[in-house]
Amino acid sequence: MESVVFYIFATAAVLGGVMCILQRSPVASALWLMSTMFSLAALYVLLGAELIGAFQVLVYVGAVLVLFLFVVMLLNLGQRSNDLRGPSGIAAALVIAGLLGIELLAVWRYTPSRLAAEVAQGPAMLDASAAFPAGQAMRQAAAHNVVQSVAEPLFRTYLIPFEITSVLLLAALVGAVVLAKRRI
Repeated sequence: MESVVFYIFATAAVLGGVMCILQRSPVASALWLMSTMFSLAALYVLLGAELIGAFQVLVYVGAVLVLFLFVVMLLNLGQRSNDLRGPSGIAAALVIAGLLGIELLAVWRYTPSRLAAEVAQGPAMLDASAAFPAGQAMRQAAAHNVVQSVAEPLFRTYLIPFEITSVLLLAALVGAVVLAKRRI
């Protein structure tokens, strides 16, 4: 069941990324990017990286995307988009698609055994057991509860600055909407 959910979110992430690129409206593109970031956060949670999933939502969706929308609404209002059209746009798209196809073929040829053989031929620093013998890092993370050690100061010591920052971002977004409405 877990693999089915993984493939659903992976498909949603890829579809959201493709739709983000294909949109002509920057606001619609940002919303598709938000969909992709939420799907990535769900993938992180499924893979056992709950902290990275939470940071994905808090930092990228909550802050970076809001600032992106703020800039788009302030600077791109009333200007016509300069899309690559005609023969030069088609040529650029074909070159990019060809390069991506070549990279996908190169990655597709890699098998886990080939990757393991190449890593084994590399220097000793690539060996994870040299840095973390016998899974010591996982035991230390479990003993110290990494999520709790990050969440506790965030929601106790730094709760007020965190909330003030979110209110300032919200005020900036409302200001951008008000300024945008005047120009329409």
